[in-house]
Amino acid sequence: MSDKQYTLLPCSTISAAVNADPIAVTAVLKHYEKYISSLAIKQFYDKQGRQHTGIDEDLRNRLEAKLITAILKFDMS
Repeated sequence: MSDKQYTLLPCSTISAAVNADPIAVTAVLKHYEKYISSLAIKQFYDKQGRQHTGIDEDLRNRLEAKLITAILKFDMS
């Protein structure tokens, strides 16, 4: 068991997000914000060839869009 404490989203928030409540969808995105950003970390190179680490905003946006799509398709029945 990990020492990290994970908080769960309330079922009411998930249900509201599945029903396309924009505030609830935003809450879900906020809940997964750090995780999505960690998935979008990439290595970049500048004009001098030096390596930098940063968040690929295009990838982060695509991951958020996929999460929103999954939320709206989720069957809670």
